Amino acid sequence: MPLRITRRELVVGSAALALAGCAGVARRAPPEVRQRPAPEGAERPAPGSARPNFLIFLADDLGRECLGCYGGTSYATPRLDALARGGLRFERCFSMPQCHPTRVALLTGRYPFRANARWGRLPDSEITFAHVLARAGYATAVSGKWQLAKLKKQPDHPLRAGFQTSCCWGWHEGARYWEPLIWQDGKRRDDLRARYGPDVHTDFLIDFMARHRQEPFLAYYPMTLPHLSSVGADGAPGAKRTSYPELVGEMDRQVGRTLDALESLALSDNTLVLFAADNGTPRGVTSEFAGRAIEGGKSSLTDAGTHVPLISSWPGSVPAGICPDLVDVSDFLPTLAALAHAELPAGAALDGRSFAPQLVGSPARPRDWVYSGHRGRSFLRDQRWKLTSSGDLYDLDRDPDESAAIRADADTPESAVARERLVAYVRAYFPERRLP
Repeated sequence: MPLRITRRELVVGSAALALAGCAGVARRAPPEVRQRPAPEGAERPAPGSARPNFLIFLADDLGRECLGCYGGTSYATPRLDALARGGLRFERCFSMPQCHPTRVALLTGRYPFRANARWGRLPDSEITFAHVLARAGYATAVSGKWQLAKLKKQPDHPLRAGFQTSCCWGWHEGARYWEPLIWQDGKRRDDLRARYGPDVHTDFLIDFMARHRQEPFLAYYPMTLPHLSSVGADGAPGAKRTSYPELVGEMDRQVGRTLDALESLALSDNTLVLFAADNGTPRGVTSEFAGRAIEGGKSSLTDAGTHVPLISSWPGSVPAGICPDLVDVSDFLPTLAALAHAELPAGAALDGRSFAPQLVGSPARPRDWVYSGHRGRSFLRDQRWKLTSSGDLYDLDRDPDESAAIRADADTPESAVARERLVAYVRAYFPERRLP
């Protein structure tokens, strides 16, 4: 049967049988989701819990090994490192291996095979976290890389996806960086001569937050950075913004600009900031990480292709710490819905599990496994073991580079138990008793 996370499983503060929470995090009752009863024995929140604003960054092609706060030493990321020091850093967040399927899962809370989302498209039938929050009274905006429709053909697609205002790069239609091709609220901008695309996207969101600072808002920033672009005239004359280290530095700068604006608007204490990435670092880019050289794994189902950063900050509500729990990109929608007191999509088969309890230091029931897949290949993994759709099993504690696959006919007693457990998850949650 398809994976169906029940409404009960998605309630924040979800069980008296909760597992231990994240390291360094104080305990605090989570906000309540309206009209969804808490499970028996769950701690209930205080009445009138505040609903935060949401500022969500999604970097384009960035493995966790690139950030100093995760142990990377190849790039300067001072603003993101500072954000991590003051907030909660998730150690085990996983994306799809490429950008489009990640964006589908992140927006809808559903794995791409379930959403039937062909490459570069998001069906109008899918409900996004922007729809969910708009219905709960939030102002919603997106600025950056859309990649869920060709905007020349469907300039209103972000609006149909729940974003009331938008400023998006025309994916594959023109340059993303220098003198970019950008569609704003359904119309192509003609005022971008000698402008740098990331500055345009950041300016748009800063203006949006300023205009809506008296009401709850969702500012979604799927960044064009630090993707190594090959579309259009993306090199500004006389400026060095073309190598991967320079693009990572520019990404960090744009995050800093946005956070500085949030602070100047006196909104930091009432805004949950989430920073994640859509997939691993580009192939051909080697980064130093915890004393090892990590080759970029974008498009692959290896750890280098799917293990991405997730940093959260909400001063006074998200204490500083490190969380080892498993998270995948389908978890964003139920998490935002929980914190916004919003209703989940009626009748939708959601794959995501809310990590709101971890964000506010409440007892949580973490995922037992995460899934990643694209174009007929996939994996399911727990904290230590990983099973691929081809039947290969990896012990990630002993083989973090996934260089020695364990076939079923070579199982040890320990690997046989792990394989049986992961196969049981597949049979219980995925169609036709196989990894899709």
